[in-house]
Amino acid sequence: MQVKAIRFHEHGGPEVLRLETVDLPEAGPGEARVRHTAIGVNFIDTYHRSGLYPLELPSGLGSEAAGVVEAVGPGVTEVAPGDRVVYTGRPPDAYSEARVFPAERLVPIPDGVSDEQAAAVLLKGLTAWYLLRRSYPVKEGDPVVIYAAAGGVGSLASRWAHLLGAHVIGIVGTEEKAKLAREHGCRDVILMTEPDPAARVRELTGGKGVAAVYDSVGRDTFFQSLDMLRPHGVMVSFGNSSGPVEPFAPAELAKRHSLYVTRPVLFDFIDTRERLLNAAGELFQLVGDGRLPVAINQRYALADAAQAHRDLEARRTTGSSILVP
Repeated sequence: MQVKAIRFHEHGGPEVLRLETVDLPEAGPGEARVRHTAIGVNFIDTYHRSGLYPLELPSGLGSEAAGVVEAVGPGVTEVAPGDRVVYTGRPPDAYSEARVFPAERLVPIPDGVSDEQAAAVLLKGLTAWYLLRRSYPVKEGDPVVIYAAAGGVGSLASRWAHLLGAHVIGIVGTEEKAKLAREHGCRDVILMTEPDPAARVRELTGGKGVAAVYDSVGRDTFFQSLDMLRPHGVMVSFGNSSGPVEPFAPAELAKRHSLYVTRPVLFDFIDTRERLLNAAGELFQLVGDGRLPVAINQRYALADAAQAHRDLEARRTTGSSILVP
């Protein structure tokens, strides 16, 4: 069968994305064919498109989507036709009307969570989960800094950290986003344009610094983030929106009082079906009971994926964005 899908044949700007007709194979052993109803848009998609995280070309794009199982291959017991499911994973090919995917990596969508919510929240929500629950496990009373606190991951992480009892300090780019960050659980908000955000963080923590910094910006903020930490604090670097962090001397950690730096990857925390379902279950429990609202603030047609990328990279988006096939 044939479906419409986004493809790109060279790395570059949003203009390299094309809507093409592609052949979809039958579901093989251990696989299921999923008809997409909503597709998540994430900043990592721009890294794949630009070549920061290069892919073999030509390539599809997109790491998460929700939909309905249309068919299953031999030996599949995890899902059945008609099931509502969501997934995140490689190879990137979620920007499509349908795809074939390993059945063991499909997550059932619980009642009380819509397809759009699931597609908008799984990757970003699981990212917030591994940041707050595994990379540096937040404890009640911990002061923490979250960059891009009004964005997709940042807004979820801010809300979740607040639920865990943390003193959340959000960093954002505009006053409008500062208002959103406060609504998402940030007790204090700092603008990126302030002359010395690290000094402001120390002022807000009585000179002590924070337990952890969750930094999605990368190169431009790395040392600033280190300067926000208290002794033995943890720097969690999980994004490169300003470019990759340049090599640094480990002595930089010693002179700031025995700091830790980690660069975690989601799929190392959900490498088995049991771990994936447990993490997704924790996430969907919070979404389903309303404690972790999913703000879908932008919707685009599949054919408009390039515009979605332009808006994302220009910081014109807030919350989550989805493509609708």
